[in-house]
Amino acid sequence: MFEHRHQPLIPRKAFLRRQLYFSLVALAIILGSLVIGIAGYHFLEGMSWLDALLNAAMILGGMGPVDILHTTGGKLFASVFALYSGVVFLVVAGVLLVPGFHRILHHFHLELDGGDKDAG
Repeated sequence: MFEHRHQPLIPRKAFLRRQLYFSLVALAIILGSLVIGIAGYHFLEGMSWLDALLNAAMILGGMGPVDILHTTGGKLFASVFALYSGVVFLVVAGVLLVPGFHRILHHFHLELDGGDKDAG
């Protein structure tokens, strides 16, 4: 997926395609997590689909829950989902930043070796 250290930098257009791919992966992680949250709030807490969406989105966004939870299952789910959301935040940030970090480090490595400059 990434070029080896002795290969030249990929062209800018190819890099943007790579960044788009990683952005779509990050979006899929977020949407999958949102579906998990909606289902948990709906089935374990008995919230309507819309209220479940709101609560799941607020937890994933780091804002906190909106509605008061009444069931033990809902409270346990919300606790686990909040911890999970913190990890998802870090994973998504990493997925979005990896192509850029790789390109920067690869560029500096090529300069140290006297390799090719940016191809795009």
